[in-house]
Amino acid sequence: PQPAAKPQGVCACCGASAGMASSPCGNSNFDSGLEIKTRSVEQTLIPLVSQITTLINHKDKPKKSERTLAAIHRVGQAVSVAVGRFVAVGEAIAAENQELKDEMGQACFEARRAGDAIAQLTDVGSALPSQSDGRVTVFSDRTGMVKAARLLLSSVTKVLVLADRIVIKQIITSRNKVLVTLDHLERVSTFQEFVQIFSQFGNEMVEFAHLTGDRQNDLKDEKKKARMAAARAVLEKCTMMLLTASKTCLRHPDCESARINKDAVFHRMRCALEQVIEIVTEARSCGENKILPASIYNGIKDFKSSVECLRENLHSLSPQNVDSQLEALVERTEDFTDSAYTSHEQRQAILSLCQLARQDTQQLMHAWVEAQSVHAKEATEDMEVAILKTCQSVSDLRRELHKVAVGRASDLLKVHGEQLPLRALKAAGAEGNLEAVAEYSRTLTEQKEQLVETCRLLCHVSGTEPLEITCIHAEETFHVIGPQIISAAQTLALHPSSKIAKENLEVFCEAWESQLCDMALLLREINDVFEGRRGDKRPYLSLPRPGVSITPLVLINIEQTSMAKLGLELRLLSSDVDTEVEKWEEQEHDIVRQSQSLASMAYNMYLFTRGEGLLKTTLDLFHQAEVCTSISANLSLSLPLSTFCSIFLPVLSKLQMNASVVSLSQRFCSWRINSLANASFPSFTTLSQMDSMDKQIEHDKDISL
Repeated sequence: PQPAAKPQGVCACCGASAGMASSPCGNSNFDSGLEIKTRSVEQTLIPLVSQITTLINHKDKPKKSERTLAAIHRVGQAVSVAVGRFVAVGEAIAAENQELKDEMGQACFEARRAGDAIAQLTDVGSALPSQSDGRVTVFSDRTGMVKAARLLLSSVTKVLVLADRIVIKQIITSRNKVLVTLDHLERVSTFQEFVQIFSQFGNEMVEFAHLTGDRQNDLKDEKKKARMAAARAVLEKCTMMLLTASKTCLRHPDCESARINKDAVFHRMRCALEQVIEIVTEARSCGENKILPASIYNGIKDFKSSVECLRENLHSLSPQNVDSQLEALVERTEDFTDSAYTSHEQRQAILSLCQLARQDTQQLMHAWVEAQSVHAKEATEDMEVAILKTCQSVSDLRRELHKVAVGRASDLLKVHGEQLPLRALKAAGAEGNLEAVAEYSRTLTEQKEQLVETCRLLCHVSGTEPLEITCIHAEETFHVIGPQIISAAQTLALHPSSKIAKENLEVFCEAWESQLCDMALLLREINDVFEGRRGDKRPYLSLPRPGVSITPLVLINIEQTSMAKLGLELRLLSSDVDTEVEKWEEQEHDIVRQSQSLASMAYNMYLFTRGEGLLKTTLDLFHQAEVCTSISANLSLSLPLSTFCSIFLPVLSKLQMNASVVSLSQRFCSWRINSLANASFPSFTTLSQMDSMDKQIEHDKDISL
């Protein structure tokens, strides 16, 4: 009989999949029991699973043509050769990492043994002719093939997961280097020492950002990816804050507000570094797993699921359980009804819908009890109507809550778009007016509380766990940056002539404005999820997407690090251009428009190094760099000589140089196939395809893992 059907990506013979490695059979005690947590490991296993499935799930005929036998033989030999090369790389890794030597050695031994077994089982020369007609048969030992397949899949998975530990080790080592340098930065007492250590810190942060960015893209768990993205965003924004806050503290060592401002930045960076390590190692500093706050969206989803289950099984729940679920759900709506910013009409609408949900649930309980009293085996007609009404009422409640949360967020973004409190704080600080700073600080604090509460409401209706995490990150960011802006403004008011204090306040205000922009994007995604039109995001990868045939360009590690450094400098230069442009009186002048366009392109190139923005591939980046170079060259020719030399020359020269470096990097782009993660096994789906692609099989044998 044919084997039972398995899900896609699962070997029907041995039950192994790319999501969880099966334990091998036979005399071996090797047991992987490994959960695959990264896409690179999963994608490496998929071709191998496909080939094992091809070898086993063929038409179960005892006799096969010579062409079919030859194809089976070639595939078996190709798998064996590929495994041999794979194992050689694994053994090399074991030699370089003594802590993995024993485990990796055992896994490599088992993989090599399984590969040899598959080669022997598919060897036509060793097959015996049939006694009836003399034709050769293979797979007489089908059980042996299944055992070898299981052993191969589990051992290869073990090698890949062990190799993945090295990546985690690299991230931890990089984090430790950053922490040590961070401690040195916190204790410096002179500008000269600070500049020297900060330069080292910048290089280490670029390396850490590169490693964690790769890890974020590789994670399968969307919640972990969202948490990693939040932590990396904190580190990136805090790097610039750390620079200006430390400089301000060094310039004004006796200023208490400057010290408070600096300490808050260092504390936040350490927390973000710790969060990254918790994600990659799946460890908690307090020994407890962090649980997301219960959202109304999840509460409604669970409640509806429980109610709908009653259709199939009247005894799956007790009435008390359903009632307690609803009351817990209603209790969470108090975040909306108790808010001082919720209008009377909105509050009454929410309370009315909660009461309607209670009434419909009580009718369901009554119909449920009646159905049980007559020993009904499934939901009665009255009960079915009650289930539909109950589900509809909680859906209406969800719709109203979504309307309230999204409406408030939209209104806040419109009001705060003008940034009036920030402008007033900057002006008051520059004038040295402490009373005005205190007054506008109270206004900013009220805005912060509104934004924090709105983020909490958005979390209730976000619709997915990754978006919930993003809402929590936004809430924490507003909660932290608000007081930091105030302390920076107080420092400027105490030292109104200090350029460093002014620059420091600008950096924190930019972080606030940036978070407002992020909140607008978050709001759009929440709306997309609610309305059911959320599409797949374009992946930030230079590699081709499945089903798309393009020529990929991948930056090698050294170039990626250099590009990240260039990106940070481009970010600073784009800010310089914006600052200089603001000084021009004629904002519609051609020079002003070209300069603004130049700053925008530089900022897009910077966003690319973060995996964000409009540029999605390296080709996009190179094209943008070439355009940037061209515009900066033309702009330098069109500027008046005196203006050009005094204002734009330094900025444009650096922009043109950096853009040229980015463009020239294209010459050095090449495939760098990771020795394990991008392993290549020959890929066929049917034995008939094997027959017609002999040359391709021979070619695949020569591809190194």
